[in-house]
Amino acid sequence: MEEKQFSGILNGAVPGEQVKKDENSRRGNWGNQIEFVLTSVGYAVGLGNVWRFPYLCYRNGGGAFMFPYFIMLVFCGIPLFFLELSFGQFTSLGCLGVWKVSPMFKGVGYGMMVVSTYIGIYYNVVICIAFYYFFTSMTNLLPWTYCNNPWNTPDCSGVVGTHQANATFANITAVMSGVTEVVNRTKRTSPSEEYWRNYVLNISDGIGNFGEVRLPILGCLAVSWVVVFLCLIRGVKSSGKVVYFTATFPYVVLTILFIRGITLEGAISGIKYYLTPQWQKILDAKVWGDAASQIFYSLGCAWGGLITMASYNKFHNNCFRDSIIISVTNCATSVYAGFVIFSILGFMAHHLGVDVSQVADHGPGLAFVAYPEALTLLPISPLWSLLFFFMLILLGLGTQFCLLETLVTAIVDEIGTDWIIRNKTIITLGVAILGFLLGVPLTTQAGIYWLLLMDNYAASFSLVIISCIMCICIMYIYGHRNYFKDVEMMLGFPPPIFFRICWRFISPLIITFILIFTVIQYKPITYNDYVYPNWSLVIGFCMALSSVICIPIYALFKIATSEGATFLERLKHSVKPDASWGPALQEHRKGRYATGGPESVEVRPLKEELKEKEPEKEKEPEKEKKDDISLTIQGSNGSTLNPTPSA
Repeated sequence: MEEKQFSGILNGAVPGEQVKKDENSRRGNWGNQIEFVLTSVGYAVGLGNVWRFPYLCYRNGGGAFMFPYFIMLVFCGIPLFFLELSFGQFTSLGCLGVWKVSPMFKGVGYGMMVVSTYIGIYYNVVICIAFYYFFTSMTNLLPWTYCNNPWNTPDCSGVVGTHQANATFANITAVMSGVTEVVNRTKRTSPSEEYWRNYVLNISDGIGNFGEVRLPILGCLAVSWVVVFLCLIRGVKSSGKVVYFTATFPYVVLTILFIRGITLEGAISGIKYYLTPQWQKILDAKVWGDAASQIFYSLGCAWGGLITMASYNKFHNNCFRDSIIISVTNCATSVYAGFVIFSILGFMAHHLGVDVSQVADHGPGLAFVAYPEALTLLPISPLWSLLFFFMLILLGLGTQFCLLETLVTAIVDEIGTDWIIRNKTIITLGVAILGFLLGVPLTTQAGIYWLLLMDNYAASFSLVIISCIMCICIMYIYGHRNYFKDVEMMLGFPPPIFFRICWRFISPLIITFILIFTVIQYKPITYNDYVYPNWSLVIGFCMALSSVICIPIYALFKIATSEGATFLERLKHSVKPDASWGPALQEHRKGRYATGGPESVEVRPLKEELKEKEPEKEKEPEKEKKDDISLTIQGSNGSTLNPTPSA
């Protein structure tokens, strides 16, 4: 018994409480806690850790950027992560069901679903392009190595076989067909960029010109959705096994690329460029804004995924410990990826005789242009290309699993019938097919324009608004004292005072700062030299507002349909927690969550129960008809919980 109690405490169980199976057999749980941690790491660690953070770091002062970055991690990232994990774990419900805490705010859950839908559509298109590059890397010579392909233009200039002394992008010595010539250009176009624009995308002249569907990309999109579906075919039971590979192997690839990168000539200069502190930039508000935004977006807050993944935890799991482990792992991965990226880019800059800043890039430009070009300079370049794009695929799939599971779980929890729970696979298949069909326009010649539009608008300031409203609802509408008691009942200890202060004051202030910073720093989206037309920006803003507008619309609907003669009475009823709010399993519903009637529980001393047990049997035998069965359950205070018979 002592060994079981000790094991329960290690898992976050309430001290003194009897260790139970704690299994939600109807809805399901993770096979073990490692599966949850790996899944959450895979969700948080995505493509942005590789193609966005290193660029932000060198642009915002190198090593000096690490200071505001980790400050924002401590005061905003980890607290919000812990808040969402504890929120989902306490109720064992997805991003819609958890709003029983205050039904008027259920629109926040619908907003999370809309955001996850947008991200899930375009994120899988990025994964499918990585699949395409992965397949085309299975060759002796990477197709973007030279400029002698049908899709190349006269402006193309490769880096392989190029020898130069004092060269810039305006004057490059190129070796073509064994003849050395000096080509004067105002701008160098690399073979990897022309392969990306002219062959893979076959990009049109504007966002309104869709052109034709790129069949190779469409085929890879189908492959990507099939892989995601198969990994989620049994929900968290199957995805929990897949993440043992998808969440860990990217670190193997990163390490292989890191070891190869630092052994190259010029790698040290690239790493210095990445890390050299420019302390004067710490006083720049933009640096702090970028740090806060990167922490917020990279952890996946307000997407609904964290709530969903935590909802499959057992009730007494120590999600406080998990939130720290996952958040720190996510940020450490970003820093580590910077070494991998800039060691290779430093080598490329050294080879070309230019500054690192001229070869550094971010986003798709880094993943599909700059880094692949650098890989062509390495011996056995197809091998390194295969590893790199396989890593991108796994990083993307880890996030995509959670995005799809978020939508499926929300639908299943909302309907909640036995049939829909038994046939969850059908819902998963339906969502996957719908996601594939909605992603088809992104595989056209104008697809990259729409992909970037969704990335910049659909999942930007709307996430900040959703997260801010969630903090206000939990801390000030439901009440911080109530929530702190809920967390204590679940974990066996109250939230540390630091987190209580952050949840109530600091994190909402930082979120507000991120929102203001996002608005002030707003610039209309562009893609290279292409300026988006105004009508497309209007569509972008509509996508951003479509998730936020769910909140007031549902709030007005809930107020209108609530009980009460006056507006204030209806408002009061609409924010009041639903009767079913609380732990999902009856054995965990104690204190104010104990239901009335035959399932109600009361605390009774053990000696008193034993004294009353025999007289009750002798004097009142007729109570046997009411099935008065005494069920003793050891409580967290060492007393017993005895069901009280109904009248």
